[in-house]
Amino acid sequence: MFDQLKNLGSMMAQAQQLQGKMAEAKDKISELRVEGIAGGEMVRVEATGDMKIIGVHLEQSLVETQDREMIEELVAAATNQALQKAKEASAAAMSDIAGGLNIPGLGDALSKMGVGGDGN
Repeated sequence: MFDQLKNLGSMMAQAQQLQGKMAEAKDKISELRVEGIAGGEMVRVEATGDMKIIGVHLEQSLVETQDREMIEELVAAATNQALQKAKEASAAAMSDIAGGLNIPGLGDALSKMGVGGDGN
């Protein structure tokens, strides 16, 4: 019975450690910046690790073409690339946090949620 209480105490300590690490990861992820590029750098989209688009840049020469369809396609492509990079960067940050904790099954659980190296 004493061993069970000891194990429970250890699990509680790990849960508190995990909570702190998750808050740290959330802050780190929101500070991440990634960029998606399309059209030979004519379109650049900047995103945060928590999937927020924070900037779109169009080269003046692209705007001057007035080719709306091409501009829309390039913006979509750059946005998708930025969001994919943000997802990968977030997963890497979460994987780093999970790797630092010795909680059995945590890595597998994060992977199943799409947060980790193999869950993308």
